[in-house]
Amino acid sequence: MSLGLAAALKLDEAGEVAKIAERMRELLRSHLHRRGLVVAISGGIDSSVCAALAVRAVGRERVFGLLLPERDSASDSSIRGRKVVGQLGIHYEECDIAPVLDALGCYRWRDAAIRAVFPAYADGWKNKIVIAGGQTGHFNFFKLVVQSPDGQIFEERLDSKNYLQIVAATNFKQRVRKTLEYFHADRLHYAVVGTPNRLEYDQGFFVKNGDGSADLKPIAHLYKTQVYALAEYLGFPEEICNVQPTTDTYSMTQGQDEFYFALPYGEMDIALLAYNSGEPATALAMELGFSVEQAELIYRDIEAKRRTTAMLHWPAIPVEAVIGPNTKPPTPV
Repeated sequence: MSLGLAAALKLDEAGEVAKIAERMRELLRSHLHRRGLVVAISGGIDSSVCAALAVRAVGRERVFGLLLPERDSASDSSIRGRKVVGQLGIHYEECDIAPVLDALGCYRWRDAAIRAVFPAYADGWKNKIVIAGGQTGHFNFFKLVVQSPDGQIFEERLDSKNYLQIVAATNFKQRVRKTLEYFHADRLHYAVVGTPNRLEYDQGFFVKNGDGSADLKPIAHLYKTQVYALAEYLGFPEEICNVQPTTDTYSMTQGQDEFYFALPYGEMDIALLAYNSGEPATALAMELGFSVEQAELIYRDIEAKRRTTAMLHWPAIPVEAVIGPNTKPPTPV
């Protein structure tokens, strides 16, 4: 890999942390009118960095952390989450949301759709969804992968009905977590911190009214590579700094590039940066060692995801203009 686009991802970590912390303080004071910050901490890199930035912004006494596992969460996610809150010295609460999800039908609706594809699927089996098609120039489609208790793995292409039902059911997880975040934010008169990085924010990798909802998003302008750099600068241990991005939503281990992105995050950062910078596909091909055709397909996939997820960013749209309320958010700096 050449050093052109990769070098553009380099940060002045100290300057970036200071700038973000100052902007967070300013937004709390001048726009949000709240006295502290709530952060849901998954044990992943993004939420860990956001929690540390919140502490830099307002101090540990005014940051409240939430650890919100459920039955499909990896056990080491909670272990890492506890280490993050311990290192930062913030108050926190851990709440297993599985009973709520069970009552809402999250697992029942999901499993019914899985059994429509694999009738033998039952307790003790595991599952995940993987994406395919986009890198080969075809429309993206999804495959369901299941693992039996004896370790056998089976996969089938998902039809749209069962894909949508599985995703709709699993989206309960992000929406229940956000409900708890806003409960504690209201209780404490705090604001909710959103944790998407630039890849997730740009490409619509979030749930509307779930992890997409927040009062401020401190790392939405940062590529994933840059978030990792901040984690190291902020002094997190190796097990946090080196954790690989997963969805932590399905019972089988699932990388974000398996489920959504066209490439692993390091290459996807460079592809999105190249696209945003107006670089031709030939430049991206040279940077990543791809063919020009492969690079063009990656650009097409970026465009397709922006188109199909645009409405996730929108607030509710009045059918007529309403005079009076100031609904414009502050301009990012």
